[in-house]
Amino acid sequence: MLHLIYVIAFTIIALIAIANLVRSLVSLSIDSQRGFSVPRRSPLAASPTPVPHPELLDDNGNPINEPLLVMRSMTVEDARQRLDALYNSSPGGNMDKPEEI
Repeated sequence: MLHLIYVIAFTIIALIAIANLVRSLVSLSIDSQRGFSVPRRSPLAASPTPVPHPELLDDNGNPINEPLLVMRSMTVEDARQRLDALYNSSPGGNMDKPEEI
């Protein structure tokens, strides 16, 4: 008898969850199809000027006009040599000694 109550209870919970999922999907679909209108501003309010992110400004507060990221291309051999040098400079990373197992 207790098993039957569990099955009925979990079936009801599952049906409620599926109904909630369908309702959310329908609501999301309706919201995505709705057009957005721009709220009208009062003529007395000044239009706000967009404020750039602080990292895009120099020390004087002027916007910078230079690339923020410059990547240099390198060959596979250059990358391998740099990685080998980094590995060899790390503690216990000496490649000259053969490992003993």
